[in-house]
Amino acid sequence: MDFIKKLKEFNKQINDLESGLYLGEKRYREIYELNQKLEAEIEQRTKDLETANRQMLTLQHILDMMTSSKPLSGVLNAIVNSLQKELGYLHSCIIRMVKENDKQLIEITAHSDDDFSSEFETIVQTPIYESKIKYIKNDGIDEYIKANMAYSTNNLGECFHKFFPDINLQLQNQLFAKAGALSCILIPLTVDREHYGSLLVLSKREETTDAELNFLKMFARQIELAITISNLFQAVKSQAISDALTGLYNRRYFEESIKKETIRANRQNQKFSVIGLDLDYLKQINDKYGHNYGDIAIKTIAEVLKKNARSIDVPARIGGEEFNIILPGIDSEGAMAAAERIRKAIENQNIPIIGKITASLGVATFFEQTDDVDELLELTDHAMYQSKHDGRNRVTLAKPTKDISWQEVAFNTFIDILSKHRVPLESEISDNISKKLETIGINNDGLYTISDTMIKLYNPNYTPGITKSKVLLANSLAKRFDMPKDRIDNLKIAILLYDIGNILLPKQILQKKAPLTDEEKNTIKSHPIIAAREILEPISGMNVILPIIENHHENWDGTGYPNEVSGNKIPIESQMILLIDAYFALQEPRSYRKAVDKEEAIEIIKTGSGTKWNPKLVEEFISIIETEEF
Repeated sequence: MDFIKKLKEFNKQINDLESGLYLGEKRYREIYELNQKLEAEIEQRTKDLETANRQMLTLQHILDMMTSSKPLSGVLNAIVNSLQKELGYLHSCIIRMVKENDKQLIEITAHSDDDFSSEFETIVQTPIYESKIKYIKNDGIDEYIKANMAYSTNNLGECFHKFFPDINLQLQNQLFAKAGALSCILIPLTVDREHYGSLLVLSKREETTDAELNFLKMFARQIELAITISNLFQAVKSQAISDALTGLYNRRYFEESIKKETIRANRQNQKFSVIGLDLDYLKQINDKYGHNYGDIAIKTIAEVLKKNARSIDVPARIGGEEFNIILPGIDSEGAMAAAERIRKAIENQNIPIIGKITASLGVATFFEQTDDVDELLELTDHAMYQSKHDGRNRVTLAKPTKDISWQEVAFNTFIDILSKHRVPLESEISDNISKKLETIGINNDGLYTISDTMIKLYNPNYTPGITKSKVLLANSLAKRFDMPKDRIDNLKIAILLYDIGNILLPKQILQKKAPLTDEEKNTIKSHPIIAAREILEPISGMNVILPIIENHHENWDGTGYPNEVSGNKIPIESQMILLIDAYFALQEPRSYRKAVDKEEAIEIIKTGSGTKWNPKLVEEFISIIETEEF
């Protein structure tokens, strides 16, 4: 009995053990299966994370490119290459529909550099990436584009045949099979609320997941943003370098371009030329027909320049009715021919209401007339004003600087002041002075007459003929100090112009009989700055004259204006003008004092020697006026 009982207990233990082993095996199997599932999920999550990471890096790459200074074509090509390489697509490109002669065409704006693209062109023997292809209407694709929806298909041959109908369908299918392409995806691109084109990708995967489509849509938005940024950049860049009225380059761009051209010319020892052009009689057009027609005339000249310019030329509107054109690699003979062609083209224009217009042109060539760029522009201006003086509607070749007289510089300056309205003169007065300039010619007496006429505008007590005496006296004084000819010539020009800033001052102050207030005195003291910086600085050839005029009211002891400099820091030409001006002004009546005679004027000057005037200058000055008739 004990044996049987023990046997039953042993049997029960065996059953319990078997049951435990079975449960353990089941539990182990469950744990094993769970681990396998977790490992698969971890592997998938890792792949998803890697994909997301690549996507993020790709988007960051796009952002970096968008904020770079690359042109749009370079940015788009970099974007599609990034998409193809980093996300494992066979091929990526951006296609656009364009219209030419009422035909709907396809062009590939950007494409990835991969085996598929090179193989495609080899097989079809067509440079699809360099040409435009006729597009056959595809209702299915067109509907997706109109709805701005992504389009995906596994029927690659049929899809591509719609875009490339002239390419053999069998060849296309062979290429897709060889490359392992199983699907293509097309994402429409919209810029400024208008359809721009589409992003097209070829994939090795047959199915396109929702996550993949969402990413490609996000990617497409980045492409749209890149295009928008590029368009804005180009618009801002265009505004920065272009003249708003004409669309030509502006003065700033011209100045930058001529600096670069000078560097290139010096490096390659190659000539280049500049044509200066000025519309004739713009003021009369504005006065007779209104400023709108003046703008039409200016825009007409701009269109002529655009049509006659080579791709490397730089036609620019410098301001008002003035234009300049840089002609790289062209000598004076070629530039004269180009200028004459432009002149004739302008003359042949017939503008409604206005009729015919003309222009005066000047030409100067780097390495022929000068090897200094600033001087080149001055010579161009001088030649242009010579054309005006000679009757307008003609072309003049510039003379070398050494051959240009001080009289020509002064004459051209007066022409510029009047034609550019740099001082506010009534039309009748301006026209009368301009006519005088045209009739008197470039000679000393004519220039003295014009200067006297200008001075009379702000000083009714001025005695005609004194300008000539001032120039002759300055010439004699300068020779006493062994001043070289070029500086004497600059002094003569400065004497004709030094007080021109007074034209811009209120007459009630200039002709006031009562003592001036401090504010009125400060206004008077501004005229050298006005003359130098506001009127004369924009005029070619005036750069060496400006310091003379700006400092012509500086006293020897530093009590003058506007800069309160003293002694030899004051240009000697300015010291001479101050002394000569005082001598003649003392002998003229003023609203606040009577005129003095010659002897009294000399005594006053002697009294101011060492304070107001340079003692050595006073000494030589008195020696001259006591021995010569002034």
